[in-house]
Amino acid sequence: MTRADDFEEQRPVLFAIAHRILGSESQARDAVRETRSRWEASGVPPASAGAYLPAEVARVSAEALRSAESSSAATLLTLERLSPLERAVCVLREVFACSLPDIASAVGCSEAACRRLAATLPAAGDGSGRVPAWPRRVAGAENVARLLAATIPPLVQIGITVEQHRVRGRPGAIFRDRNGKILDSAMALDIVDGRIHTIRLVPSPDVIGQ
Repeated sequence: MTRADDFEEQRPVLFAIAHRILGSESQARDAVRETRSRWEASGVPPASAGAYLPAEVARVSAEALRSAESSSAATLLTLERLSPLERAVCVLREVFACSLPDIASAVGCSEAACRRLAATLPAAGDGSGRVPAWPRRVAGAENVARLLAATIPPLVQIGITVEQHRVRGRPGAIFRDRNGKILDSAMALDIVDGRIHTIRLVPSPDVIGQ
C-alpha cells in the first residue's frame, strides 16, 4: 500500500478523534487535512501509521482548540472594555449580523445616532488588530462565563429576549428583538459535568422548526 492508502485507511478513526476533541465537523475535517499534510511530510514509516496518525490528529486538534480559546479570550477582553450600549451594538452587528436599521430599532435610538455609535466601534476582523475576528465557538468554562456576563445583560436591557430551544440536538437558545423578530444567530451549548463548557453560534434558520 502507498502512504496515501495508509492514511485513507485511518481516516474514519482520525475524524472521530478530531470531532470528539473539537466538537465541529468542519474543524475536524480541517484537523484531518492538516494531519495528512504532516504525515506526507514526515519520515515516519508506513508500518507506524496506526500509532502515529491518531496521536498526530489529537495533537493537531489540541493545537486548534488552544488557538480558538486564545482568540475567544482576546475578543472577550475587547468586549468587556465597552459600555453596555456599545456591547449591545457590537454583539448585534458582529454576532447576529443585524443591519443598521435593525440595530437602531433594537436599541431604541435613531438610525443616525446608531450609525455614529457604530462608527466608533472597530469591526471584528477588520485588519486593524483592535478587535479579533468574532469566534463562532467559545470554549472553556471561564470564557463561556465571561461571554454570557458581557453579552446577555446588555441585550436584555434593550429588549432582546432569550428563549430556550434545542439547537442541532443540543440545549441552546434563540434570540428575539423587541418586535419578536428572531435574530440571525442561535446558541448551541455543550454541557460537561453539568456546566456549560462550550457555546457555538449557528444560523437561526438551521434550528427553527426543530
